[in-house]
Amino acid sequence: MAEAENRPTNFITNIIDADLASGKHGGTHTRFPPEPNGYLHIGHAKSICLNFGIARDYQGLCNLRFDDTNPEKEDLDYVNSIKEDVQWLGFNWDGEICYSSNYFDKLYEYAVELINKGLAYVCFLSPEQAREYRGTLTEPGKNSPHRDTSPEENLALFEKMKNGEFKEGECVLRAKIDMASSFMVLRDPIIYRIRFAHHHQTGDKWCIYPMYDFTHCISDALEGITHSLCTLEFQDNRRLYDWVLDNISLECHPQQIEFSRLNLEYTVMSKRKLNDLVVNGQVEGWDDPRMPTIAGLRRRGYTPASIREFCKRIGITKQDNMVEMGMLEACIRDDLNENAPRAMAVLDPVKIVIENFDAEQVEMLDAPNHPTLDMGSRQLPFTREIYIERDDFRVEANKKFKRLVLGKEVRLRNAYVIKAERIEEDDAGNITTIYCTYDADTLGKNPADGRKVKGVIHWVSASHCIDAEVRQYDRLFNVPNPAAAEDFATTLNPESLEIIANAKLEPSLADAAPEQGFQFERLGYYCRDNKRDTLTFNQTVGLRDSWAKIENA
Repeated sequence: MAEAENRPTNFITNIIDADLASGKHGGTHTRFPPEPNGYLHIGHAKSICLNFGIARDYQGLCNLRFDDTNPEKEDLDYVNSIKEDVQWLGFNWDGEICYSSNYFDKLYEYAVELINKGLAYVCFLSPEQAREYRGTLTEPGKNSPHRDTSPEENLALFEKMKNGEFKEGECVLRAKIDMASSFMVLRDPIIYRIRFAHHHQTGDKWCIYPMYDFTHCISDALEGITHSLCTLEFQDNRRLYDWVLDNISLECHPQQIEFSRLNLEYTVMSKRKLNDLVVNGQVEGWDDPRMPTIAGLRRRGYTPASIREFCKRIGITKQDNMVEMGMLEACIRDDLNENAPRAMAVLDPVKIVIENFDAEQVEMLDAPNHPTLDMGSRQLPFTREIYIERDDFRVEANKKFKRLVLGKEVRLRNAYVIKAERIEEDDAGNITTIYCTYDADTLGKNPADGRKVKGVIHWVSASHCIDAEVRQYDRLFNVPNPAAAEDFATTLNPESLEIIANAKLEPSLADAAPEQGFQFERLGYYCRDNKRDTLTFNQTVGLRDSWAKIENA
């Protein structure tokens, strides 16, 4: 077991410690149980880090189990993406991948057991009638007229359900618990329904499928799970979890423990809402870099370490709260500041001609890949014509402007000091060319005569740079809590994506690997897109938290 001081401490680890100390359990066995009906998002990352982290810290086991009880919404693409996401985050499951569908035969047997005990019945109420009979939060429900059907008849009806002799929606199997319970989940919940749907694992073997609440607890018990960790919205469902296990012949009874889900500003965490964004074409797909999905964050340039660190920083509590986006961005900024090599890119170029530099000359300058770590260096071609950012030049400026000004000097990063001598404009008054001179004796040192040059700007060679598409990203939504809006789609930020078609990049970036991250000096952190065939870089995060100033204004 990991030393106590080296692992996170929270109310869940306190329960586990007490269980191990008392001998209730000889070890720990957790599980991560996603439904394969969409891509995983940052909220799932919290659960992944918790479940797999506990297994690691306590030298226990953690299963990956797909709770695949709803074939109409499930897909093998989701299954494969989930497996990839878990492993990309740095975790692996113990043993073979589990599927709830592996237990369909057993689940059917346990449903028959409940029928034989008089604890389940086939109900023919329509969905509308069932809602009416269910009651409200302040009024008890009414017993279904089918509630007292004999076990023998219910067994025959359930067999007919299994054999496809009823239509979809014609009947369901319900647990017989208490229609007057103060917990709605215990008012004779549905445990099986009819669905004539092809299942990605079992094919067409079944036309009845168990409900999640019936399946989940039994799957946990069959796998020997010790601590079943789930989010707070399942708190009331714990009563049904325990009721099912208390009333079937399974000796293992895992303990369900609830923790607060992750709510992150400027995002939605509902897979249904995320799916709507995909289906309606408001994003490019589940892995759109603006999406809070793990695949989207990965494509945007977030690293596994940064997401694990974020989950560590927010911690595990029972208190629901909204986490600031700035906290997630701080984690990737800290990671990339330390680990990302530096490079230069010009996103809005204006040409500079260095008139006293030989037009035929190409001088190769050595530039470090990181200012403090030993990451080696790369060669930068320095030529007579270069590009700089358009907003790094002004004809006139006050003393606070530390970049290039007409008649004044600035240093080019990893190169020389240049002075702007004159400009050329087009008919509309836009600057097309800045003519400069350079001080040949300032490579890696200050001017010999003691002139002080305070500003430093980045640049690329006009003849050696490469063209690339750069995608600048902003928050996907305009409000911190879009889920609270009557129509969350109305809060989408129409300026969440800016495509720069012909950014000018230093030539070394042509060899960037997909997902490789860089600091584009003075601009921010970017990574090579892992999907597009063309050379494309996605903005990960800016160098500073510009939103903090806006939100505190």
